[in-house]
Amino acid sequence: MIRVLVADDEPLIRAGIRMILTSAEDIEVVGEASDGAQALRLAAELAVDVLLLDIRMPVLDGLSALAELPRTAPGTRAIVLTTFGERENVLRAITSGGAGFLLKDTAPGELIQAVRAAATGHAFLSPAATRHIVDSLAEGPAAARGERARRRLAVLTARERAVVELLGEGLSNADTGARLHMSEATVKTYVSRILAKLDCENRVQAALLARDAEL
Repeated sequence: MIRVLVADDEPLIRAGIRMILTSAEDIEVVGEASDGAQALRLAAELAVDVLLLDIRMPVLDGLSALAELPRTAPGTRAIVLTTFGERENVLRAITSGGAGFLLKDTAPGELIQAVRAAATGHAFLSPAATRHIVDSLAEGPAAARGERARRRLAVLTARERAVVELLGEGLSNADTGARLHMSEATVKTYVSRILAKLDCENRVQAALLARDAEL
């Protein structure tokens, strides 16, 4: 069972997240916090696996709490969940050790998927977060990166390259499926196959390859 703590200063938001997460048989919401300081204390006390953190909270904001988390609750993985999708927030969340960054309009299924990914040591980013990271990390000397990326992508089929191209644009599986006339489940299968072929841990790494190769 994945033990989750929800930290948000709005009770209705916490209740909604709890309702979504508890619909999954392998997830248990063991506590709620209304500010970052309380979230850190409860994460340690309750042996939490995954902490969902809002950014804008009193006493201690979510990003500051995220930076303190390895010291206070080193076994807890954190996902930043917010309505604010500015690039600097995404990058701070990732560079501070966040296991994911989701906007609050994320589909319930993606929220559950993100919690499961974080609990198993993987990262999960919303398409909007992916775009911000790709845009930021793709800056700098491009010639050498582009050649390396094109060599790695050469192992893909034409259809797989089309999927990777849309990953580079930050599209979700659903939007990619709509663009390529495939079901969302089929796109998910393609993405898993692509990550394995490219030896990428997550879709952000694949998206960076697509951007470097100028697909």
